Amino acid sequence: MQRLLIIGAGDVAQRLAPEILQRYQRVYVLLRRAEAAAAWRAKGAIPIIGDLDDYRSLKRLAGLAQQVIHLAPPPDSGTRDTRTRHLALALSYRGSLPYRFSYISTSGVYGDCHGEWVQESRPPLPATARGKRRLHAERTLRNWARRRHIRLGILRAPGIYALDRLPLQRLQQHTPALVAAEDSYSNHIHADDLAQLALLALWRARPGRIYHASDDQPLKMGDYFDRVADYAGLPRPPRLSRAELASQVSAMQMSFLNESRRLDNTRLRRELRARLRYPSVERLLGREV
Repeated sequence: MQRLLIIGAGDVAQRLAPEILQRYQRVYVLLRRAEAAAAWRAKGAIPIIGDLDDYRSLKRLAGLAQQVIHLAPPPDSGTRDTRTRHLALALSYRGSLPYRFSYISTSGVYGDCHGEWVQESRPPLPATARGKRRLHAERTLRNWARRRHIRLGILRAPGIYALDRLPLQRLQQHTPALVAAEDSYSNHIHADDLAQLALLALWRARPGRIYHASDDQPLKMGDYFDRVADYAGLPRPPRLSRAELASQVSAMQMSFLNESRRLDNTRLRRELRARLRYPSVERLLGREV
């Protein structure tokens, strides 16, 4: 059995825990806050306290594990992911490198695709700083993995949802959505499926390969909000034109609405042999037809 290192101990890592703790001899988890260590230790993992913003705190990671799953987000500002750069440097510190590496990126690296179907071969063109940071992380890891002969799999994930990750607050606040004629396509993946895909990318990805970690049914964003509202017994959001909506939502919310694309997940199915538990949002909400 192998040793596994998890970078980023949030919701997806928590969902990974039951399976990885059975499959791996040792599981290390990088934690920024020491107070989170007891909970992970109780699960059977080995906490490592370190900060991706501080390279010196990461040197203990070198040589710990043969396999790594990187779930941590980039910094909140700028166009570069210095955290991923620090991680790659730290893992290379003593020369004992992992040989498999899985990274969860974002479909935001494509920018606005005007509702077109998108395959992984499409050149990325991020329009936002957060998309640029993710693309920088991807390129940092691909260059590092190529030089160091590490088998890297990258998952480009869209909006993550689960029963405890639905946009209920937005609906309760009656935040408007776009009118149907101007609405954008969005893509989704259930958090449980994303956790499983992170493992499949670790085990089955071709070296340096990118995969769309998305379900089978892209939805117009307003339709997604309508489905969640119906499920939760809340009023459907009002619909406004793009010009009207721009004055009522934050710049970040508007940036999501300004990007429209439909992710093709054929490669995920064929190469990773993924079988999604939630191939559509309707599967979770109980309204599948």
